[in-house]
Amino acid sequence: MERIPRGRYNKEFRIEAVKLITEDHLSLPEAGRLTDIGKPQRLLTELELELYRTKRELAEVKMERDILKKQQRTLQRSRYQVRDD
Repeated sequence: MERIPRGRYNKEFRIEAVKLITEDHLSLPEAGRLTDIGKPQRLLTELELELYRTKRELAEVKMERDILKKQQRTLQRSRYQVRDD
């Protein structure tokens, strides 16, 4: 039997590996082959790639907006603070 290299895997990965062995009746080496992960996925179309890029850009813009809003509130609060000098 071929040895599987020891690695650090997160809990979800280990649970999924156990499911492959117990439910799908795969052998340990079959479940441990990490090189085959992602191969059955189909290639994305141009439209899907554009949608992905647009969603990512929208998320960045929203994050920048939220940062600017927070900064604006902070500046407004500091502008109206009364000092007891």
